[in-house]
Amino acid sequence: MSTYMANKGVVERAWYVIDAKDLVLGRLATQVASMLRGKHKPIFTPHVDTGDNIIIINAEKIRLTGKKLDKKLYYRHSGYPGGIKSTTARTMLDKHPTFVIREAVRGMLPRGPLGYAMIKKLHVYAGSEHPHAAQQPIPFEVVEGRRPEHV
Repeated sequence: MSTYMANKGVVERAWYVIDAKDLVLGRLATQVASMLRGKHKPIFTPHVDTGDNIIIINAEKIRLTGKKLDKKLYYRHSGYPGGIKSTTARTMLDKHPTFVIREAVRGMLPRGPLGYAMIKKLHVYAGSEHPHAAQQPIPFEVVEGRRPEHV
């Protein structure tokens, strides 16, 4: 008996569309990252990109829990000494709502050429319209887990 290893020619990619309205950022990002890697497929192979294409709409209506809107910071650096700048999540959601979701998912993917190929299959849009109707994306419902209630 031998272990099955998928290769690039065997992988069939589906297209899924996810409505991010009122979903929690981290919970959405974990499921999207898993689908981009292909971990939901029986042919998953760690060193091959077996994931699907994901379209996320309504990125501007994503939720962050707790005080993260004001406390979570995104950093960038100009390259000069003392050139670090920071922006809160609230400002980023107002100016670049797609960036917030893309960065959350990118942080959950592997680093290197394989991860760079996976993030290219993520398409994030601020509004409810997307230009991928020709691919006939399948609607995907993200189920947010709840803590079991103790009686």
